Amino acid sequence: MKITKIETTPFAIPYRKPLRFASGEVEVAAHVLVRVHTDTGLIGTAEAPPRPFTYGETQASVKGVIDSIFAPQLLGMSPLAREAVHAKLDRTVGNPAAKSAIDMALWDLIGQSLGVSVTELLGGYTDRMRVSHMVGFAQPGEMVEEAERVRDRYGITTFKVKVGRRPIQLDVDVCRALRAALGDDVELYIDGNRGWTASESAAALRALEDVGLLFAEELCPADDVLGRRWLAAQSRIPLYADESATKQGEVTRELLAGAAHGVSIKTARTGFTYSQRVLSQCSGLGVEVVIGNQIDGQIGSLCAAVFGSAFELTSRRAGELSNFLDMTDDLLAEPLRIERGELRVPQGPGLGLRLDEDKLAHYRQD
Repeated sequence: MKITKIETTPFAIPYRKPLRFASGEVEVAAHVLVRVHTDTGLIGTAEAPPRPFTYGETQASVKGVIDSIFAPQLLGMSPLAREAVHAKLDRTVGNPAAKSAIDMALWDLIGQSLGVSVTELLGGYTDRMRVSHMVGFAQPGEMVEEAERVRDRYGITTFKVKVGRRPIQLDVDVCRALRAALGDDVELYIDGNRGWTASESAAALRALEDVGLLFAEELCPADDVLGRRWLAAQSRIPLYADESATKQGEVTRELLAGAAHGVSIKTARTGFTYSQRVLSQCSGLGVEVVIGNQIDGQIGSLCAAVFGSAFELTSRRAGELSNFLDMTDDLLAEPLRIERGELRVPQGPGLGLRLDEDKLAHYRQD
């Protein structure tokens, strides 16, 4: 089996409402569908969600780097030659979403060729994951209303609360309102998207100690080296690295420097191959992880669920798998379903997905 073509299709699907957080705002899912074709007729599929305010990638840059640099290098290679593929991809710095989409599409191909699911190939621990839902910036009452609606309709009982605003009291009030409305059986954690300074983060964490947060994610920038260490040393709430730990070296740096107590793994930026290596690092150091989300559509959320369900460590916590609920539509012929707070992974070969070609034709931007 050889790679004969890598096809990139930009598409755009509106969100039901703007999603707001400290590092940016999105109104439309302007993503890139990546399909790797082979001489056997099999096609591997994945989704690249660019996040210019975090990694610098755009829809145009993802398509451009794959079409002009990556695809010509990979034509004629075997999808099984993942190490050789990554050696070629890594000659170009950055571009994590573009590289990850290619990697996941290759795993999809390998699973299809063997007649087994990617979850089985990776580890096969379980066939489902508990789901965490992200609640974006709004007034306390609106955020409580959204969380209650998602809990009542989908059975989700874990919520990621976006924080990082000034004054910090607004976000403190939001967390307290959510805890009061949802009760003690619901899990809450916060994500600052680098919006606060270390001192602001410390003040917020002190004010939230009695709210019962699972952890706090990326409250201040990675460049605040001493501030992050100072914050982690005194916080009674575990701190998780996200944007500061986008590749293996950064994960090692953050953990060994004492700047974080856990790591968010996102298949949208490390694919399956490098996500597996990050997970091994964390497991070897006795560090907990959470499966994060890059505001993925259903294809990206499926990839995150496929990886998260493959391993015991990633299955312990609810994964961030529900951002597609905020989109007005999607590209899968058989949409993902969240029932009783869980997302079951499709059992077909590879990723087990099938595209709705009519929807793709409607939303494509080229």
